[in-house]
Amino acid sequence: MPGNSQRRGRRTSAKKGATGGSGGKNRQSLAGRGRTLPADERPWHKRYSGDERLPDRTAWKQEKERQAASREGRSPKIGVPGTKVWDGKKVARVTSKAAGAARAGGRSGPRVAPGRKAAAPKDAAELLVGRNPVVEALRAHIPATALYIALGIETDDRVAEAVRAAANRGIALLEISRAELDRMTGGVLHQGIGLQVPPYAYEPFPDLLLAAAERPMPLLVALDGVTDPRNLGAIVRSAAAFGAHGVIVPERRAAGMTATAWRTSAGAAARLSIAQVTNLTRTIKSCQDEGFIAVGLDADGETDLYSLEVAAGPVLLVIGSEGRGLSRLVGQTCDLRAGIPMTSEVESLNASVATSVALAEIARRRALG
Repeated sequence: MPGNSQRRGRRTSAKKGATGGSGGKNRQSLAGRGRTLPADERPWHKRYSGDERLPDRTAWKQEKERQAASREGRSPKIGVPGTKVWDGKKVARVTSKAAGAARAGGRSGPRVAPGRKAAAPKDAAELLVGRNPVVEALRAHIPATALYIALGIETDDRVAEAVRAAANRGIALLEISRAELDRMTGGVLHQGIGLQVPPYAYEPFPDLLLAAAERPMPLLVALDGVTDPRNLGAIVRSAAAFGAHGVIVPERRAAGMTATAWRTSAGAAARLSIAQVTNLTRTIKSCQDEGFIAVGLDADGETDLYSLEVAAGPVLLVIGSEGRGLSRLVGQTCDLRAGIPMTSEVESLNASVATSVALAEIARRRALG
């Protein structure tokens, strides 16, 4: 046996001899793959600009996916706006409507680790669901790209009106299964209908303030850190019901007008102007300069809501967040703080419920003159 058999790590085999060559058989593996194709020469890239025939393998993959989608009753997962698709004869550019139909059949976007959710970009389109919100959005001519209708749903006047309005405006009508609509909405109650809308277009604050100041008894609602979109939607609905002329929300650390807020507002967001501001304290001061009385709704307020004599004039009602209420600086900026008297030992009301009570009291006092 070679080596010292008593030493640890000893060699137990004979010394390896010379390695034989490949005889030139591996020469092609050393040649490389050539230059990297630019984006406009890659048939699968969205910047592909050629009109020539797609490569056979790319065309074969697309045709295979198209046949599978046809058998399964869904849209093929090959549509991306701006890309080229081989239809067997020529290369055609995919339109935005076709891309929306393709996205309905498959998952799109960056891949994320299991158990984690990818943050949606701020400019991403959202799906507005619910029969009332969809009809109200179409009545207000909110820009939309597609109307999704679940197969086999019970048709009523609202669904018929939504389909008719979408057809008149040239919005794509897509029938999908209820299970697919459940997947697209993340399990939210959709009532068998969904409208794909772009991000909410906020009203510029100067325009909202100017329009409200021209009213006989202007009323605005400002939210100080309300983070639940359902609360935001409920507040918007109450504000529209009790005659408010606009809602102001902060840009940071607060809920925005997402699809959830749209649905909770039951379409009221289409009839009420909503502004998004960077600094709420500065915004309150701007309203005060225009003659508004800033009333902060606070459980420990020094003024009783039922004794609010300033309700007959221009009022800016400021609502605090769900947990901490009004922030210190916002509370100091308000002209006065009003509290809702309660007879039980409940510490506080939900933000949307408290807003409804305050708006109802302001509307009552104004109606009495």
